[in-house]
Amino acid sequence: MHIKSYNINVACFCNENFTKSLEELKSFFGFNLISKNINDEDLKANKFHAIITDLDNNKKKFIHDTNIPKILIQKDIQGSKPKESFGLVAKLPLNVVQFNQDVIDVCKKHEFNKNSLIKIKDYTLDKNARTLIKENTKLQVTEKEIIFIEMLYSSQKPLSRDYILKNIWNYSSETDTHTVETHIYRLRQKIKKKFEDNNFIKNSKDGYSF
Repeated sequence: MHIKSYNINVACFCNENFTKSLEELKSFFGFNLISKNINDEDLKANKFHAIITDLDNNKKKFIHDTNIPKILIQKDIQGSKPKESFGLVAKLPLNVVQFNQDVIDVCKKHEFNKNSLIKIKDYTLDKNARTLIKENTKLQVTEKEIIFIEMLYSSQKPLSRDYILKNIWNYSSETDTHTVETHIYRLRQKIKKKFEDNNFIKNSKDGYSF
């Protein structure tokens, strides 16, 4: 059976017997199972996309604190749910084919969500959900507004009106000079009304910036 391989590294922190069983199944996994010579520096350096655990180990606190997906292995998933938040709870005995796909799906979903989030000042821009978030308050933004905010964030210098016209709203430089100002004014008003923030987007003689 051909197994499609992905560049996904999964750390295993399980009891010795279960770890040995997983090692014997490695050829059926489309991810890289790593169970030996894992140190704290590797974990802190985000070298892994997920952690498989049965919580029967000496790294319970670290596993709980890390932001990467945790995959819990337990004999019975019925009844009370575990206190920690897990990306996947797998019941023994495992369906190897399903387990392999579930682990890959959890990792890919996490990477997709991570790449869709941009931290700007005290805000988070969620490109996938098209929302600008500050604490528990969310503001819906348009696709063009997302592109504009992302370009401002990525730029090392203020963006000029002509640059914004051409690269974001796809207008020529001969377009009415108020076009950019109108779009950005509406966005700034939305942000001011929702977050009471007048300084999220700044405007100077050089252009727009954060």
